Amino acid sequence: MNIEKELFKLQDKKYREIQVKTITNIDPDTIIGVRSPELRKKAKELYKSNNYEGFLNDLPHKYFDENQLHAFILGEIKDYDKCLDYVNKFLPYVDNWATCDQSTPKSFLKNTDKLIGEIKKWIKSKETYTIRFGIGMLMRSYLDDNFKEEYLELVSKIKSDEYYVNMMIAWYFATALAKQYDSAIKYIENNKLDIWVHNKTIQKAVESYRVTDEHKDYLRSLKRK
Repeated sequence: MNIEKELFKLQDKKYREIQVKTITNIDPDTIIGVRSPELRKKAKELYKSNNYEGFLNDLPHKYFDENQLHAFILGEIKDYDKCLDYVNKFLPYVDNWATCDQSTPKSFLKNTDKLIGEIKKWIKSKETYTIRFGIGMLMRSYLDDNFKEEYLELVSKIKSDEYYVNMMIAWYFATALAKQYDSAIKYIENNKLDIWVHNKTIQKAVESYRVTDEHKDYLRSLKRK
């Protein structure tokens, strides 16, 4: 199957215009403009037909939409070790926030005891989107039943000049304020985050419907100059 040809058949030019304006750090010529539901459908089709491994191994991809499809296929792989291997091969080629945030493999969600060790490796990476992916997995899988206060400490120690890393740190702590307020608020009260991340965390938490009005008022008082 010629994946590139198949994706161009699904092109939505108006949607492409939106993506070009939204995902600004990649070459617009690499954006075909395929909507996510179509990519998810194609990913399921390839996975069920067992006709995906050649595509996953053919890196780097030329088009953004191929990377999106790749991420959706990873989400379908049920075998944890196999999925992990493919994720680690793919992460060095991830070059934008959309692809980074797109994939939450089902097998990862069912193996959080194993995954935490990999997350600790990812957040120590020098690659922007590998770090962001690791923080994202911590946010999605370890702020509820699997929560430990030490995970907040891990993220608070990440120092970066990269916007897309710092934005994810803020997103993580804003989500933590919604789900684990008593633990997360200490990091705001004690100024453990860089000023930009600190203030962005407060902004995102105040914008969240999951944070109480009382907590929002207190958070506003903790903004730094």
